Amino acid sequence: MKMPVLGASGLQTAALPTAILSTHTGGFGENTFLDLSASLPDIWAHWDKEKISFDAIYLGYLGQAASRVWEKGLEEYSRQGKLILLDPAMADHGRLYRGFDDSYVVQMQRLARQATILTPNLTEALLLLNEPVDFTEFDSHRACVIIQRLAQRFALSQVVLTGVPLADNRIGVYGLSRGGRVWERTQDRIPHSYFGTGDLFASSLLAGLLHGLDLEQAAGVAGDFVAKAILATDLDQDQRFGPNYAAALPWLLQQLQN
Repeated sequence: MKMPVLGASGLQTAALPTAILSTHTGGFGENTFLDLSASLPDIWAHWDKEKISFDAIYLGYLGQAASRVWEKGLEEYSRQGKLILLDPAMADHGRLYRGFDDSYVVQMQRLARQATILTPNLTEALLLLNEPVDFTEFDSHRACVIIQRLAQRFALSQVVLTGVPLADNRIGVYGLSRGGRVWERTQDRIPHSYFGTGDLFASSLLAGLLHGLDLEQAAGVAGDFVAKAILATDLDQDQRFGPNYAAALPWLLQQLQN
């Protein structure tokens, strides 16, 4: 989902695959996993030789071995002052994805220290902070405390926390922008759950940023885009295949052009 969204928004992308899976790890049974992490240094070396550069680096689901390789690989991009968006895709609904353990959380903590923007969901945020994954009595104040703790722990000036459950059947996105300003965006919870919504959010957030939106504006567009994709999805569709993001792309492009 990442590349179609970014490409449709007019951005030129280059994929650096860290692994090939037969399916994602949610709901399809035992997926295959081909680790490609050993090839990453050679790919970087070739890109450097050809003087291929990037405005932004976007990391999502990596895999155990690749996360260790990226820890070293990010150092040069960080020195160059590149925008590094880390979506620490490793957990949701209170538990780690299949194939990950506590050592992967530690690896994501290391990568977070090199990021420019961190976009965890609530489960991932609590794991990164080594806090109990407990969603009871969750409110705006606690969400704001979490993003400030993330910023402090990982020396970040920009954080976006997604999937925060709120009262009155609402869901929230909370953010910390440069300068220390904290903000929130809430909307009615849509009574459908699809895999891949985190990818859609982070991809459209990055597209918004690279089109000149500030972090809060980009998060607002990304949240609305995900909601529209879900609402456009046939209710009979297998939820494992994710929402119908293609139906919402024209709306997203209109927002970015404005």
